[in-house]
Amino acid sequence: MKKINIEQRQLTNDNCTVVMAGCGSMGLPMLQNLTRAGFSCRGYDVRPREEFSAHAELMQWDFSALLADTDVVISVVRDYAQTLVLCFDQQQGLFTGDNQIKYLIICSTLATADIQDLATKLPQGVILIDAPMSGAPVAAQEANLTFMVGASEQAFAQTRTLFAAMGQQIHHTGPLGSGMAVKVLNNYVAATSVVAVRRVLEAATAQGIDKDYLLQIMQQSSGATWFGNNFKRIDWAEQGYGLDNTMAILEKDVSCALQSMQQATPSQNNFDLQLLAQLQAMPEMDSE
Repeated sequence: MKKINIEQRQLTNDNCTVVMAGCGSMGLPMLQNLTRAGFSCRGYDVRPREEFSAHAELMQWDFSALLADTDVVISVVRDYAQTLVLCFDQQQGLFTGDNQIKYLIICSTLATADIQDLATKLPQGVILIDAPMSGAPVAAQEANLTFMVGASEQAFAQTRTLFAAMGQQIHHTGPLGSGMAVKVLNNYVAATSVVAVRRVLEAATAQGIDKDYLLQIMQQSSGATWFGNNFKRIDWAEQGYGLDNTMAILEKDVSCALQSMQQATPSQNNFDLQLLAQLQAMPEMDSE
């Protein structure tokens, strides 16, 4: 059967094969939702097979087999350094051998400058799309993510079906890089609410106020925030800062936002520095 020219058609669950690179707390449920929607999918992760025993049927560790007939790669790896390894590692890089990847969709949160740099490194003909998402693992599990997509009108129209299988709110923010710009600014605001909510919960405990009761009142009052409203559903809400956890990812996202903001208005802001410091000093929360 002649392969459909997906460059001319909207991607559907019967005309493309998708690889999800980075199957952690976000990538794995995204992979599962694409599979439920009927897409032909495989997952790839650098972590050993034993960590995916419950989902082994969705995963592929043989890199040559992984890329066979792959049209779309969705990357949810941690940062730009890992993105470069995924794409260009001499042994197992996506673009170091012959393959037919047409679309590389970056769902990791990177700096806008990283996306522009990556675009200069990819082989000619590969369509790069930045599509960071918001909603935390709970939204990934419920296929309720919000996507901010930076791409041409044509590329967005062709790939929208993929995002619709994983999320509810899909925003075409403009050309390449615009999705990442919107996402890091959004995450800057989210980070301020994380610090604020955690600080007031600590203060509530010290004053003998029930934390859950305070969260309930805030949800119904002017103190409502996404983080506070969903505190009990966010699996990392009580984390302390650790180099390999979500608080560190949030710190990385704020750093990306500050790069973008400083390019627009190059000046050092003490609030920005304090926000990073507060995230880096975030203690583990006492759940009692």
